Amino acid sequence: MAHQAFSAATVPGRGGGRRRGELPSARQALWLAGLCLIALALVWAVAQLVPAARARDVIALRDFTQLDGPKVGTVAGFVLHLLDASLFVIWGAVLVLVALARERGRVALAVAVVLTLAPLSADWLKPLLAHPHSRLGEVGIGSASWPSGHATAAAALAMCAVLVAPERMRLRVGVLGAAFALGAGCALLIREWHMPSDVLGGYLMAGLWTALAVAGVRLSERRDPSRARPASIAARRPRHRPPER
Repeated sequence: MAHQAFSAATVPGRGGGRRRGELPSARQALWLAGLCLIALALVWAVAQLVPAARARDVIALRDFTQLDGPKVGTVAGFVLHLLDASLFVIWGAVLVLVALARERGRVALAVAVVLTLAPLSADWLKPLLAHPHSRLGEVGIGSASWPSGHATAAAALAMCAVLVAPERMRLRVGVLGAAFALGAGCALLIREWHMPSDVLGGYLMAGLWTALAVAGVRLSERRDPSRARPASIAARRPRHRPPER
């Protein structure tokens, strides 16, 4: 993506492999987007059409709701509060500004696209793909719940943070982001806001849009590679001292 050095030693397929922390190529990102799309269709179809899966879905939800209590419920509520619309806009703006500060205009645009279209897509699909869920006693969710918008937002924030982070920090940022997205998903189940299949669908929706955004950035870099070299690489270049007199 924005951190690819365009040289024969570092560009995949030109004598070198992808560096640790470097983002996927356009082709790899498009493959990943296709896998996410297929997985989305499979998750929805299984959750709707397979009776055993529907039963396991609601049983898993019931098990999570039993964790709800004064302490766990408070923590779950706090995590979900971090995904309120106003705060979500702030987190997104921070990521865009960080990308711009690092002179990664393409990444800033990609982050804005992902954080806008991923949650909107989840909200748009809910009424279109609404289907009744199984219930277990008083435990159950309404029909228009797939995919979870909160899970989509949490995963999209985590993935966009990885896009913005420098290569050397991407692994750590990815681990922290994954923990946050997983925590948000668990909080949704504990508070009985969504089914487990809804949460999984939200993760996949965020992955789909992030992969498409990475592919778009990579393709734009291919058209104009002279502007894709990160400032951090230029800063690490050895400086040639003038000859001593």
